[in-house]
Formats: sequence, C-alpha cells, structure tokens
Amino acid sequence: MNKIKLPMNTNIFQLSKITFTMKNGFLLLFFALLFCTSTQAQDKKAKALLDAVTAKIKSYENIVIEFKYSLSNLKENINQESKGNVTMKGNKYVLNLMGVTKIFDGKTNYTINPEDEEVAISKVNEKDENAITPSKLLTFFNSGYKYTWDIPQNVKGRKIQYIRLVPNNAKDQRKEILLGIDTQTKNIYNLIEVGRNGTKTTLTVNSFKINQPLSKNQFTFDASKYPKYYINKLD
Repeated sequence: MNKIKLPMNTNIFQLSKITFTMKNGFLLLFFALLFCTSTQAQDKKAKALLDAVTAKIKSYENIVIEFKYSLSNLKENINQESKGNVTMKGNKYVLNLMGVTKIFDGKTNYTINPEDEEVAISKVNEKDENAITPSKLLTFFNSGYKYTWDIPQNVKGRKIQYIRLVPNNAKDQRKEILLGIDTQTKNIYNLIEVGRNGTKTTLTVNSFKINQPLSKNQFTFDASKYPKYYINKLD
C-alpha cells in the first residue's frame, strides 16, 4: 500500500465530498411527460430520505466514525487506500487520517503532522460555504446540489439506497456524487465522488457510533504534548 503524504494545507474532506448527473431524453412527448412525472416523484423521495438523514444526524449528541478512504484514477494509474477515524460533536471534531491529526475546537484548526514535527494553526470560518469540515460532511447535501433517486444495493443484508447529486455550480470540478444511505438506520454508508478529471474518491463507513462518553478535553489542543514541534501560525 502506498503511503499518502498529506500537505499541511490540504482539506482532507475535500477529497471525500461527492456528486452525480443524469442524462435522459425522449423523442416522443408522451414518454417525455411520463419521464417528467416519474422524476418529480423520485426527487420527492430523494428529498424525504435526505431530510430524514439530516434529522437523524442532528439528534445525536456526538458521533464517532471509523472509515476507509480510497482514491483511484485509471488514466494516471493511481490507486490508494487509507483508514481513518473522526470524532464529532456539534461543529467540533478530531480527525485522524493518513498519519495526520486535525483538531477543530469550534474556532481554530490545528493540523498535527508527526512526520514533519509540525503543527499548523489556522482560523476556520464556519459560515464559509466553501469551508468543508467533517461536521458538514454528513449534511453537505442540503444546499448547492440537484439530487435524484438512484439505484438500491444490498450490502451484507443492508439495503443501501443511493441518491445522485450534481453540483449547481457548472465550474465545480466534481462531476457527480453518489450518497449511499442505509434505509433502516438513515445513516450514511458511503460517499462516492467522481471528478471531471476521472478521479474517483470513496469514503466508506466501517463503524458508526453515537453518544459516546468523551473527555472534556476531547477537542482541545495541548501544545505541551508537542514540545519539539514547529508551530506554524498560518493566520
């Protein structure tokens, strides 16, 4: 397995956010009308399921997720995989991925890189729609996308329903995103993002735990733990 080195200014979850497109056309007006009616019904189903996911996420006090992250591009002969975990409470989080730890305490983002012995510190504007954080990952689909009902799949006895999302912004480098939702738990199972350059990024949830006992310092950066690290204040 190739080791993936994460640049200090990389927004990890930008690798993992995802989009989808639908191309259909009919020559006969009759079939066009049927298709239109069917699509409207499916869109209502898609919205209802997405609303259910959002409501479920907001009901949790905290969420602890273990996941698998993979990135592939056949043209560039890229195939990389890594495992990670994230703990979230409100807009705060601790993310471990690719050997790097990110801590967001609600105001400041700390990126800890043991390989470089460096801690990058920066402010995050949570009101910025382009600022992608793990807390937004589970509800990113609420704005900025067109969505349609896609295929269902059976994954080890679990019914996973996919919703296809397409960014409203035509300049978005993501072509489409497939959001897999467990229809029983209303939790997200996976995200599949397809870029316009052919890159496919998949985030699959291996473990989803809620309302876990957390330390009161869970989302606090403790500089005393990194006495020899270079502190890089980016702001």
